[in-house]
Amino acid sequence: MYDVLIIGAGPAGLTAAIYSARGGLKTGIIEMGMPGGQAASTEKIENYPGFPEGIGGYELMNKFHQQAEAYGAEFIFEEVQTFELQASVKKIHTDSKSLESKTVIIAAGSKPRSLNIPGEDTFHGRGVSYCATCDGAFFRGKKVVVIGGGDSALEEGTYLTKFADEVTIVHRRAEFRAAQIAVERAKNNSKIKFVYNSIPEEILGIDHVEGIRIRNLQTEETTILPVDGVFVYVGTEPNDKFIQGELEVGERGYIKTGNLLQTNIEGVFAAGDIRDTPLRQVATAVGDGALAAVEVEKYLAHQK
Repeated sequence: MYDVLIIGAGPAGLTAAIYSARGGLKTGIIEMGMPGGQAASTEKIENYPGFPEGIGGYELMNKFHQQAEAYGAEFIFEEVQTFELQASVKKIHTDSKSLESKTVIIAAGSKPRSLNIPGEDTFHGRGVSYCATCDGAFFRGKKVVVIGGGDSALEEGTYLTKFADEVTIVHRRAEFRAAQIAVERAKNNSKIKFVYNSIPEEILGIDHVEGIRIRNLQTEETTILPVDGVFVYVGTEPNDKFIQGELEVGERGYIKTGNLLQTNIEGVFAAGDIRDTPLRQVATAVGDGALAAVEVEKYLAHQK
């Protein structure tokens, strides 16, 4: 019997584990992959306080992981399949275990959103990627296209110029949503080209990516760009595979919470990117994780 089980070991889940384990609670944290979540696959994080020169995403998340372990958090590397949350004793069923806890913090994060166009699934891992840090080195000396207009698209597009000879950023609008510093860096990089007011329609190839068909939204003209890789950065969606009808979610599937991160089920909290929040950053996830853990402590104290 755990005092708290945390689903997800991204910045929110790891912070919650640090706070709850340090507070003397029997803490388990369930993670299906590598601790750190999406932050761990980010080449460099420049806006997290305390690191004026920036810090590698993997390095930062590894520090979070080590700190949680040092305070006694138990890591359970399994994938959550289902859960039962309504009773006072919460049950979480993973690939091979059934775990019980007095409280649950859901911090499962989000995942990259797909384009949902022909060729995307076919060439996933054969030229289609959602992680420049993971796959950029495979495209040394080649041409790639980046789809998107936010911070991730501009930052990861700039990162890809370390390897690729040419990076084309395709954005559906005429202006970028990214931070101005990211836009300026991209525009000042001679390896980066831009295609505005356009969307991808099909990824082309035989055994691997050989090109992408894009359509201009103003002229309706279609063009085929010959490229070796397609990197997709068009937003995120919640990691909600295991979420059934018990939890109240918003229109996009993110978990609804109150001001103190409580869900509609007593003793169940949500933190970080999985919840309905206006900003998804490491800093906000850390704040969520801390608050959720403190609220768990208060909840357990009232149950005694």
